[in-house]
Amino acid sequence: MTAQRSFDDLVAEGAAVPTEGWDFSWFEGRATEARPSWGYARSAGERLAGAEAVLDIQTGGGEVLDFALGRAEPDRPLLVAATEGWPPNVAKATALLRPRGVVVVAAPDDAPLPFADEAFDLVLSRHPVRPHWEEIARVLRPGGTYFAQHVGPSSVFELVEYFLGPQPEEVRRARDPERERADAEAAGLEVAGLRAERLRMEFHDVAAVVHFLRKVVWMVPGFTVEAYEPQLRALHERIEKEGPFVAHSARQLFDVRKPQG
Repeated sequence: MTAQRSFDDLVAEGAAVPTEGWDFSWFEGRATEARPSWGYARSAGERLAGAEAVLDIQTGGGEVLDFALGRAEPDRPLLVAATEGWPPNVAKATALLRPRGVVVVAAPDDAPLPFADEAFDLVLSRHPVRPHWEEIARVLRPGGTYFAQHVGPSSVFELVEYFLGPQPEEVRRARDPERERADAEAAGLEVAGLRAERLRMEFHDVAAVVHFLRKVVWMVPGFTVEAYEPQLRALHERIEKEGPFVAHSARQLFDVRKPQG
């Protein structure tokens, strides 16, 4: 369908789609990403069932937590809170999660968590910018669990390096799962489970690339259509000639416990 459309039309469409929240339904039919075998949102719902006090860190637009809470009914926790640092997402998450009784707190991603020590028996997070292990350990009760899906090393780097060129080894190795394990243990936590997978992604048109880079802003910092017009035009021609642009995401699942004492 999009093969007949012009470069200018596709780029304009990708640049116009709203980016708030973590609803990726717009990509249907124009980009695909394989999902990790563990099914994070479903598994989070199982963890929520029976928990007492839960915190979801960097909830985005609240979509994943909302789904997980739906899976947990009728055994959902009595207390659920969430943090989010980007104002448009704070508003979106508040509107979505308020009917479920969730308190959404606006908190910068790099700031201390605005909660008391040992306030939660379960802390969740899907794709945090960076896990603040000391803060996670502080707000967990003894015996509590941190259950989260993190972005792994060199995720979607085929696309990143298409625009930015080869990246230094230290950048490629950032978010290494064993390094994150060591950081969690240094904060006094026990890593009960750690799984990692690389998953195929396909971008079927340049509009999907534009929207993805506007939405996931840390991939190509400062990305704008104007700044990268030559690369986008070349990519459009490549996709029309050769088919989808293929990349691979990296995902890792952390199941972490705070010792009883």
